[in-house]
Amino acid sequence: MRPFVAFFMRGNTYTDPIDGKSYRRFLPYGYAKVRKNVLAPGTLSLERHRLFWLYLKNETAFFSAPLRVLHFAPEQAFVKKFKKQKNLTYTTTDLNSPIAEVKADICDLPFKDHSFDFIICNHVLEHIPNDTKAMQELYRVLAPSGTAIVQVPYDAKREITFEDNTITDQSERTRIFGQYDHLRVYGMDYFKKLSSVGFNVNALDYTQSMSNNDIERYRLCRGELLPVCKK
Repeated sequence: MRPFVAFFMRGNTYTDPIDGKSYRRFLPYGYAKVRKNVLAPGTLSLERHRLFWLYLKNETAFFSAPLRVLHFAPEQAFVKKFKKQKNLTYTTTDLNSPIAEVKADICDLPFKDHSFDFIICNHVLEHIPNDTKAMQELYRVLAPSGTAIVQVPYDAKREITFEDNTITDQSERTRIFGQYDHLRVYGMDYFKKLSSVGFNVNALDYTQSMSNNDIERYRLCRGELLPVCKK
C-alpha cells in the first residue's frame, strides 16, 4: 500500500530528504504517544532518520569515501540506498531482523577487532539488557579513527537514565518506557556512558545549523542530539 499512500499524499509542503519527494503532509506515528505529521509516506522515515541522513549527506564522506560499514537493525528507509553505494562495503546485522544479512547478538559480535570504519546503530540499545556490553562491542569492532552513530530515544529533561528490570508487562513498559519492548528511558548521562567505554562523543545538535524553514520542511525534531562517536 505504501506507493499508493505516497501518491495520494503528494504535495509541496513537506520534503523527505532521503528520496527527495514532497508531500502535503506526513503520517502519524507512535506507541504511548502518537506524534502527528512525522512519518514520511515514501520511505517511512521518522525525524531521526531524516536528521541522520542530512548529517551523512552534508557533513561526512559516507557517499564518496571507501568505507567498511556495519548497520545494526537496518531501517528500510536506508538499506536499499546504502546497498547501491559502490564505495561502501556494507554489512547488515541483527538478531531477529529478516532483512539483516548477519544474525548476531550485539553483545557478542562475530567480527574481528577494528573491522569497520563506520557503524550505524539507531534505536537499538534501549532494547538490550546489557547495553554497556553492547557499547563495548561497538567500540571493539570499530576501526581507529572510525565513526559510530548510536542514536537512542532519550529524555532531555532527565539527568539520569531510568530502568527497572522488574517491569515486564508490555502495557506497563509502553506507559513508562514509551514502547512495549523498551527496557529503559535514557537520560542525558547516556553520552557519558558512551564515553566510558572509550568513545570520543560529540552530542551534536545538527538542527542548530539549519534554518527554521528547513527544520519544518523536513519535519525534524529541533534540538535532537546526534551521538557522533569517534575512536
